[in-house]
Amino acid sequence: MAMLQKLAKKPAALWGLAGLLACLAGVAWAYYWRVFYYLDSRVSPAIVTAGCVLACLAAVAAAGVLHYGLRSFTAKATACIAVCGLLFAFANPPMQTPDESEHFLRTYAISMGRFDFDAERGYPDDVAALYNAFPGAWVNAHTSAGAVEDEKTGETKVYDTAGYALKQYGEDGRVESVADSFDEYLNTPDMTPVSEPVSFLVLPFLPGAIGMFVARLLGFGALGCLYGGRIANLAVYTVLCWLALRRAEKFRPAFVCVMLLPLSLWMGASLSYDAALLGCYYLMLAQLTRRTWTTRDAAVYAAACVWVNVAKPYINLLWAFLPLMLLREAFCARGRRWHWTAGMLAASLAVTRLVEWYGVAFRANYGEIGRMGGGDVNQLEQLLFILKNPLRYLAVLLGTLYENDFFVGQLGLFGWKDLPITLLSLTGPVLLLTGAVLSAGKGQSITRRRTVSLAVFAAVYAVGMMTAMYITYTPVSMVRIVGLQTRYFLPVLLLAAMLLAVPLRRTLSAGMTPARAERWALRIFVPCAAIGALLLFQHYFIGPIATIPA
Repeated sequence: MAMLQKLAKKPAALWGLAGLLACLAGVAWAYYWRVFYYLDSRVSPAIVTAGCVLACLAAVAAAGVLHYGLRSFTAKATACIAVCGLLFAFANPPMQTPDESEHFLRTYAISMGRFDFDAERGYPDDVAALYNAFPGAWVNAHTSAGAVEDEKTGETKVYDTAGYALKQYGEDGRVESVADSFDEYLNTPDMTPVSEPVSFLVLPFLPGAIGMFVARLLGFGALGCLYGGRIANLAVYTVLCWLALRRAEKFRPAFVCVMLLPLSLWMGASLSYDAALLGCYYLMLAQLTRRTWTTRDAAVYAAACVWVNVAKPYINLLWAFLPLMLLREAFCARGRRWHWTAGMLAASLAVTRLVEWYGVAFRANYGEIGRMGGGDVNQLEQLLFILKNPLRYLAVLLGTLYENDFFVGQLGLFGWKDLPITLLSLTGPVLLLTGAVLSAGKGQSITRRRTVSLAVFAAVYAVGMMTAMYITYTPVSMVRIVGLQTRYFLPVLLLAAMLLAVPLRRTLSAGMTPARAERWALRIFVPCAAIGALLLFQHYFIGPIATIPA
């Protein structure tokens, strides 16, 4: 301890020690990959070691810039979100976030100035090659354990492909990894023509389209455009998170915790419009932590509310009712609370209907579009089934939550629900609890009315979302709900962390100041986010150590 205190008085020595530890960590990291994944047979050991050491030194340098270059908590947190998001943007292979294949084609079409929809209209050969090389999710359906003999060295290598990205074609077909897709795209491209997808949105894809347009101006091909779109979406997510942290008056550690969750960054750095959607959710919840609401506060909330209804209509109408929970004396905006709620409902419904009309009026050559989920899905029959069998539907709700670990235990589930990273699933609930504890310090309380209202909203929103998926995507009378993913529950998890902080403040010591809690939030959640990106990269690009020949 005395040694650390002396080093603290000598910043140069302290940062020198950090650099030395970073070098040692890089060497250990490289050695682990080389031993556990037999990486020496694929990449030069010197390159692997140098890359890992440089990555660790870059992390130390980034920490130094963060410490000396940025002073406010909001600025530091925003910079960390941007940097960690970039790691996820490149650690995640193309087309691996849900529906990213469709999102890529629609975003690219918009970047070319196509604001209508035509099923017979194609794309450049490079776009077709990328789309064909990454045909959707890498379903982890080929899990094997055993040993193979290296053809070059004769060494026996033990392997276990569980939890790694593999795709098998047919029951006894060939097995491929993500590296095979990159090899196909770069060396033997399949230019089979592709046409525009069954997707009729424009506004939610505009940020990504701008990123693709800029990438194309800079001379990048389809792969560069994909990453350009991801970076543009990440920029939107980062700006919305920055605004949310600026507007939040309480629970900022909990906000940073959820914003930096690997799952949040994974979606924020993708081509999905969930990047802006999640940012708007966090912004609206930040507004609800404010002691009073001005006209500006109400306008910011209303804009975010309308946007989430553009991306995902109807279920998000519930957010329009939240301002009604504010105390009358706390609402200082022009007009009354119900005026703003009515305005948000009217604007959201009007925009939703306009988007739906636009999608029908400006599409051609699509023919009859089948119902999502097939002919077994019937919305009216499913609704009648729920009304006639409410207790059975309650069992379906509880059973679905139990099967999915109440979605708190799936924060490390990536791909199209096919790439579980166990460590992230185990640490996710711990991080949320930590965020709640750090938000339970001095001055972090909210009124009982707001607490009760937020709890009721969280329950109604979660059940409403599950019911919407049951009616819209699930075959009639099925015993589980189809299509639910943990990303849908991220705003609910943030609400849960905020609400948990309220009783924790009464049971734990409230001696930690908000400034100290925020410092610890960055020290804990930023490294966890960076490790999450590293593990995602490892599962896609470093493992599996071997593929099984057909």
